[in-house]
Amino acid sequence: MLSVQDAIRAIDAEIIVIDNNSSDQSYTILNSKFPEVIFVKNEENVGFAKANNQAASIAKGEYLCILNPDVVVASDTFIDIINQAESLPNAGLVGPRLIDGTGNFLPESKRNIPSPLTSFRRLFGIKLSKVKNYYADHVSETEVGDVDILVGAFFVVKRELYRSINGFDEDYFMYGEDIDLSYKIKKNGYQNYYLGNLVSVHYKGESTDRNAKYVRRFYGAMRVFYRKHFKSNVVLDFMVSTAIRIISLVQSLRNFDKEKRKIDQYYLVSSDMGLCEDLSKILDKNIEIYRTVNQEDLGDQNIEIIFDNNCMTFGEIIEQMQFLKRNTVTFKIRPKNCNYILGSDFKDGKGEIKIF
Repeated sequence: MLSVQDAIRAIDAEIIVIDNNSSDQSYTILNSKFPEVIFVKNEENVGFAKANNQAASIAKGEYLCILNPDVVVASDTFIDIINQAESLPNAGLVGPRLIDGTGNFLPESKRNIPSPLTSFRRLFGIKLSKVKNYYADHVSETEVGDVDILVGAFFVVKRELYRSINGFDEDYFMYGEDIDLSYKIKKNGYQNYYLGNLVSVHYKGESTDRNAKYVRRFYGAMRVFYRKHFKSNVVLDFMVSTAIRIISLVQSLRNFDKEKRKIDQYYLVSSDMGLCEDLSKILDKNIEIYRTVNQEDLGDQNIEIIFDNNCMTFGEIIEQMQFLKRNTVTFKIRPKNCNYILGSDFKDGKGEIKIF
């Protein structure tokens, strides 16, 4: 929320948050902390598609930005993405390159249409001749290019275009609605653009864990997509259904509790010695304070780098996460004027908040 507020200071924009019947105190806390934000609280969890359509129905801007609550943006992200959308021919959906909380690229930022054979290839991890990969490999991570599918965690679209095709299809509760919307946009003659020159952080795994339930929901959504957009094929339907059952069983047997990562050394990127002392107490470890961390400072230890948003912009933090990423390094962010640090150590695990 803080990064989004910072990024809309120079533009005429509004923030709309739909609370899908959260069970904690987040609605009350956020509503009081951000009085300028439009909050809508649902009495039940109506799903991702319907909740976003709710927000779109009351939005007033020329553009809509569909944005997950676990995305961090730089201060110039929205200005840059709108400028590029205006310059790209026949633009439909436009979305940036997303990285996870460890600084690594999220390949679902750009995808091909998941035909039944493409999904079958992804399920079993096998290459089939003349069958496209699930991910859009024809555009590199850092390029700008036309792709079939953008991820629902973050994209921008003209409000009138979104409304003209009735937004997200509410037959999807969670997963698949972004694929369906991207496909509908293309079928209406528009192009979807991946902007690899713009980067945002998506703390992937915050909406749900990657377990058997996720597999069933995701591929269940794919079956809805096939029924709507592809001719029925009994043999292929049977193969996909069988694969879903097998992979759901395998996932249910896996242990998804990530082993707690042992941190040998904490680095704080800040000039605030008081913050350094506070964090040392809750982390029960000495913390080295830096104004800038370089690759040669990392060594072979397991290091966690804490970025102080009071001393760095979100854009600088995102840039540093990409520059310093490696298997032995994790990151946390202390948002401006807040008494906590947050981040995610694993691609598919829940994030972590530490209060000091």
